[in-house]
Amino acid sequence: MKKLQQKINYKFNDSSLLKQALTHRSANKKNNERLEFLGDSILGLVISADLYNRFGHVDEGKLSRLRSQLVRGKTLAQIGISLDLSSFVILGSGELKSGGYRRESIQADAVEAIFGAIYIDSDFETVKNVVLGLYEDLLNNINPNDSLKDSKTELQEFLQKRSMSLPKYDLVSTVGKDHKAIFTVNCFLADQKIQVENKATSIKKAEQECAQMLLEKLKV
Repeated sequence: MKKLQQKINYKFNDSSLLKQALTHRSANKKNNERLEFLGDSILGLVISADLYNRFGHVDEGKLSRLRSQLVRGKTLAQIGISLDLSSFVILGSGELKSGGYRRESIQADAVEAIFGAIYIDSDFETVKNVVLGLYEDLLNNINPNDSLKDSKTELQEFLQKRSMSLPKYDLVSTVGKDHKAIFTVNCFLADQKIQVENKATSIKKAEQECAQMLLEKLKV
């Protein structure tokens, strides 16, 4: 844990919070889902505020697309890979055997959970500095003039250009209530006979992750 704390540039007062942030629900222990929920909101606010201050001339729509690119699962997974989170995540035996430690969604969730854990362990200003430190290169290199689309839009446009059937999103299950709820969404591409499934703390987030998985399968 000391090595990971050095990478994120934060030392926990309560190391059990970091352990919880790295614990996947499959481990049947106190897991990171609540911390992920908190970290997701913190990340959104920190990135939104930075973009607002950084690009004073950019309208709300473009700022929203910039934020979407920065907080999506794929970007979070890249940060997780840079932190070598696959070496630290705590998984149940089934998830471990299936190679879950390499799964992007698990690493992305852990990154958000770490942000939540840092906030609980310290304060907003501290976690803001950690987030901005990890996002420094991404924020410095982002261009508001680039054509930015979220994964669902990108997938839809890819299919429409090829006169293919549009994806069908279905809510498979909801586990828990209110802010603790975990939504499982299935997405099916009829023409390719491909379907994927993903879990997230919101339906929208689960749909976006499904779309990203399909884009990768289609090698877009």
